[in-house]
Amino acid sequence: MRKQMRSTMAALAASSALGLSGCGYNTFQTTDEQVKAGWAEVVNQYQRRADLIPNLVNTVKGEAKFEQDTLTKVIEARSKATSIQATPELINDPAAFQKFQQAQGALTGALSRLMVVAEQYPNLRANQGFRDLSAQLEGTENRITVARNRYIKTVQEYNVTVRSFPSNLTAMVFGYKEKPTFAVENEKEISKPPSVEFDTAPAKPAAPGSGASK
Repeated sequence: MRKQMRSTMAALAASSALGLSGCGYNTFQTTDEQVKAGWAEVVNQYQRRADLIPNLVNTVKGEAKFEQDTLTKVIEARSKATSIQATPELINDPAAFQKFQQAQGALTGALSRLMVVAEQYPNLRANQGFRDLSAQLEGTENRITVARNRYIKTVQEYNVTVRSFPSNLTAMVFGYKEKPTFAVENEKEISKPPSVEFDTAPAKPAAPGSGASK
């Protein structure tokens, strides 16, 4: 009798496992972990950028006549962006996620403006420390774009599973809900890395007879 009961329980367990697998439970486990990993990488790259900014700001301060309003906006944008705790739970809260995205987008815009203004200061452009920090910042912005795109793809896969039948039934039973992602609106501008190009070529002398000097 006991042997028969054990066999029956094993059969039920196997049937339940197959049922969960067929209804997308295992897919939820996989995609949910992928989303978490993708989010962790996004946060890591944003933090890398935030860590570069203080040194960049200090270097720019060395240029006495630099536009203080531009510098202040970068400092304020960084402060606001880093004040938001990018916890794993944030990706389950659409309102908090949107606030995070807006703060990071504002910081991207402030940094882009800083780089544009910096082009007007030859001494700053010639500063090796500024050049190195600018290159690091540009590389980090590129990594942010890659991390964001990967995150968007993993969330799309997860959300499709939440909405699709019969996995949507599993989602309702176990409480899986759609996760927010980065908005497509203004995506190109938000993720566009600041372009840093330094013109170090010497000026070309005026051609003879051009009228440049008489």
